[in-house]
Amino acid sequence: LTVYDLVQFAVGRHILCQGRGSAANSAVCYCLGITAVNPANGNALFERFISRERNEPPDIDVDFEHQRREEVIQYLYQKYGRQRAALTAVVTSYRPRSVLRDTGRALGIDPATIDQVAKSHQWWDGKQALLDRLVAAGLDAQAIVTRQWAELAQTLMGFPRHLSQHPGGFVLARGLLSRLVPIENAAMSGRSVVQWDKDDLDAVGLLKVDVLALGMLTVIRRALAWVAWRRAVPHFTLQDIADADAPTYDMICAADTVGVFQIESRAQMTMLPRLRPRQFYDLVIEVAIVRPGPIQGGMVHPYLRRRQGLEPVTYPSQAVKEVLARTLGVPIFQEQVMKIAMVAAGFTAGEADDLRRSMAAWRRKGGVDKFRHKLIGGLLAHGYTPDFAEAIFRQVEGFGEYGFPESHAASFALLAYASAWLKCHEPEAFLAALLNSQPMGFYSPAQLIQDARRHGVQILPVDVQHSDWECQLDGLPALLPTLSITTRPAVRLGFNQILGMHQTVAENITRARQQGPFLSVPDLARRADLDQQALNTLADAGALENLTGHRRLAAWTAAASVAQKGLLREAPIDEPDLPDLTAPTEAQDIVADYRRLGFTLGRHPLALLRERLTRLRFAPAAILADTPHGRLVRACGLVTIRQRPQTAQGIIFVTIEDETGPVNIVVRPELAARQRRELLHAPLLGVIGTWQNVQGVRNLLAGRLEDHSALLGELDTSSRNFH
Repeated sequence: LTVYDLVQFAVGRHILCQGRGSAANSAVCYCLGITAVNPANGNALFERFISRERNEPPDIDVDFEHQRREEVIQYLYQKYGRQRAALTAVVTSYRPRSVLRDTGRALGIDPATIDQVAKSHQWWDGKQALLDRLVAAGLDAQAIVTRQWAELAQTLMGFPRHLSQHPGGFVLARGLLSRLVPIENAAMSGRSVVQWDKDDLDAVGLLKVDVLALGMLTVIRRALAWVAWRRAVPHFTLQDIADADAPTYDMICAADTVGVFQIESRAQMTMLPRLRPRQFYDLVIEVAIVRPGPIQGGMVHPYLRRRQGLEPVTYPSQAVKEVLARTLGVPIFQEQVMKIAMVAAGFTAGEADDLRRSMAAWRRKGGVDKFRHKLIGGLLAHGYTPDFAEAIFRQVEGFGEYGFPESHAASFALLAYASAWLKCHEPEAFLAALLNSQPMGFYSPAQLIQDARRHGVQILPVDVQHSDWECQLDGLPALLPTLSITTRPAVRLGFNQILGMHQTVAENITRARQQGPFLSVPDLARRADLDQQALNTLADAGALENLTGHRRLAAWTAAASVAQKGLLREAPIDEPDLPDLTAPTEAQDIVADYRRLGFTLGRHPLALLRERLTRLRFAPAAILADTPHGRLVRACGLVTIRQRPQTAQGIIFVTIEDETGPVNIVVRPELAARQRRELLHAPLLGVIGTWQNVQGVRNLLAGRLEDHSALLGELDTSSRNFH
């Protein structure tokens, strides 16, 4: 009922939210409107909801729009008071870069050297690699201070560094919270923080409510509002999205999921053409199976082989069949492991929940080893083979790395399907909502825009005559009387896409524009009260070209257009004719776009380099897509993503992009060690290797890397790097 009150507040404020977890996906929470997932379609385990051994309230997580969660937090403080409500703390531990910076400062090492070493060190580097980074920075490997720095950094790695706020865990008390736990003021005004982490609070039995932030909820709420507007209906909600929409599932099976919730990563895109989801429960499995638990537990390939009919579906007993029938005899969810422990190993419901807790704690907290004897012994005692018992325990160990509950996967799958439907049927609304909800997700605005343009979305530039602070759908109001579902709007970029632009400046511009279009840059500066910095930023972003013609004239005009103060404010500025400045070249415009926006609406930078890349025998992504499996190929593109998952045995996945699309690169550990500089620091990367094209999954297995960044000249690009 406490969570129900929060959800009702959010609904009253039109804040999209969704509960998740075993308790949230119960019939009680479904009837209360806390979750949209019907429990009749799942395999909810009652012991995940509540158990005698646990003797605590059900744990319910609720996700709210990330840009409006603060409203919910402040509602909690207003309702319960800061004397009875506070956020949970999290112990932040030392990670490679923070430990290098802190120990380096303590040893009095030059700040520039500390910065160089910290930026070059990666989270997977061991002690010897750390010494290599120190030597590469110009330090003597035999010097005492160098060895002290390396030793101290290794010793303190993983140690607690400071207390920070939990993403959304709220502790609520009947009386004064300070009588139960120590409390401190948070760095953010209006917030209090309990000085214990969530495990400590669980141990003493305090009521905790998770008020979490989820960016995709913001995206979906924004996009649905535009869908209603475009379709001229009062409201369009999640419930109005068609179930089992064939074009949406076709798009998902083709791994065309850039920007789609939960199924947009490299690993998910690789899985989609093989798993080929055609119904909602397939998406639930897709969300859960690409996780460290199923991967390390050896569950992925058996499931795929069984799904594709390459391996028979077998069960060691009827009891196990009842647990695993929906996942073809392969345990994928935490609840299934709990049920197997109960029906096949003799665990009580409480013991099974303890097993689940040990899996949820992850390896860093200790884990499932203490259950090994009881689980394997119980399986053997119930007549199961040693091979089956060992396999089940290996899968439990895999879940100890990170396994997904079915209840969470079902809630996430609902949002995955909704976002995929929006991308498929309302791509303009989906793109505008994604851009307005940044930062979030796997892809940068540059990649989202490139993908949308490849799907035929028209994108209009930032323009002082038309843009608002946020991106908007453009071109619909005049069409509303004769609106057709086939009428496609354009996406007008907002001032929020300009690096260094302040929202108050943008609001001044839009407010002044209500009086009529701007006649000139001086007119804009006077009516919107813009200073020199704001004018220069707009000129550099190309937002003044409607008034001036091109960037150079915009910069020239901006330099002399700041409004006078006092009595001369309304006096006109009579300028002589503008100088005959040469317009920037296409390349210069692209460089300026990336400098101020991070992307370009002009041609892709590699379109300008294609002739030179062709002479170097690099093929475009579109050509590679149809190349047969096993061919030796050459690709070159801007690096957009680098990722080294802990479950990938040292393999690094890189995505490069040219004017025709992305290419996925697989870099083995030995090549990564040999060509570390090119791999981690080249913005324009050439790759020579073997093309892999199996079951619709395409990758380039790298054999050699080349740094061609010199071809970019002054162009400055960036990538998103993930663990």
